[in-house]
Amino acid sequence: MTKCAQTVMEELEDIVIAYGQSDEYSFVFKRKSNWFKRRASKFMTHVASQFASSFVFYWPDYFQDQPLLYPPGFDGRVVLYPNNQTLKDYLSWRQADCHINNLYNTVFWALVQQSGLTPVQAQERLQGTLAADKNEILFSEFNINYNNEPPVCRKGTVLIWQKVGEVMTKEVKLPVEMEGKKVAVTRTRTKPVPLHCDIIGDAFWKEHPKILDEDS
Repeated sequence: MTKCAQTVMEELEDIVIAYGQSDEYSFVFKRKSNWFKRRASKFMTHVASQFASSFVFYWPDYFQDQPLLYPPGFDGRVVLYPNNQTLKDYLSWRQADCHINNLYNTVFWALVQQSGLTPVQAQERLQGTLAADKNEILFSEFNINYNNEPPVCRKGTVLIWQKVGEVMTKEVKLPVEMEGKKVAVTRTRTKPVPLHCDIIGDAFWKEHPKILDEDS
């Protein structure tokens, strides 16, 4: 999913940040983007089609021995938020939803796979419980500290543009009497980089102020 989102961002460079968790990804375009003459239908169809085709194209890289069982498809919608604070509220809600869902699933499957409860019994056990209750079940019954679970599961994935050094092989031209020599060189390019960090607080936005720059 993240590879597909990176491909979308590299195709549509006006995307300044993306956030993904589970089977969903959100893409934020520059405030002043004029791609497709700002036609919402073009934004939606291009992103969804690029994502779906990338999913098929890169599938073998991640699941070599598991063929796709049917053609995948992704839907989408375009939302125009009035200001940066509303946009940050939306992304914060997406990350909070990631935490809520993952905490529930972590406890649910621990009860099913380790305690032997049926899915119905596990659902009944968790009905009405709060986050603190679920954390207590994980720690007291399974010795699991939820805060030690992988950040990608607890926080989802944030994609932002960053400069990255890449090592590539390049043939260096030498005098005529000598053969060319291939050497490893490092070049810097800007690409979408995945982070698994908190975006609900202000620290992330203060560290990356250009993402929501009013002039972008």
